[in-house]
Amino acid sequence: MTHLRIVAGVESFLAALFLCAGSARATDISGTIATTLTIMENSKLVGDVTCTVTGAPCIAFGAPSLTLDLNGYNITGLADIATTCSGGPTTLVPPAVEDGIDFNAQANGAVRGPGVIQQFRGPGIFSLKTNGVTVTGVTTANNCMSGILVGGGSGHTINDNISIRNGNRTQPCGGI
Repeated sequence: MTHLRIVAGVESFLAALFLCAGSARATDISGTIATTLTIMENSKLVGDVTCTVTGAPCIAFGAPSLTLDLNGYNITGLADIATTCSGGPTTLVPPAVEDGIDFNAQANGAVRGPGVIQQFRGPGIFSLKTNGVTVTGVTTANNCMSGILVGGGSGHTINDNISIRNGNRTQPCGGI
């Protein structure tokens, strides 16, 4: 009888563990982001995002091997495209770069489109000293630095992206 109780207890524990693991899902992101959102699990946009963060990234990776799925939505920053980013980037010193998405030195991260990263005073997507970054199917537009800026690291996959009107008069970094 004691043996049956132990087996039943172990089965209950394993069933609960399985159900908890099965219910893990991506973090859903939409609306206004006013302070850097650090993602710690795979995440996806479920609506357009307006970013009002100043002097820091809008969305930062907080762990390796994460995927951010743009899911067809836009992430829009504070750059004034009417003045052609005449104010330029707020800073080029990490972590104060005002970019849309920052891999934050987390290896093997991915940003998947379709989706648009636009109007950031820094790069749309920024990777510094990170390995294995993947960016596919993303449109970057009207960012004051590069649309996608990769500084160092190796093993990156950057393909099927579109870059439109990125850069500014004093730092015409451009596309990718």
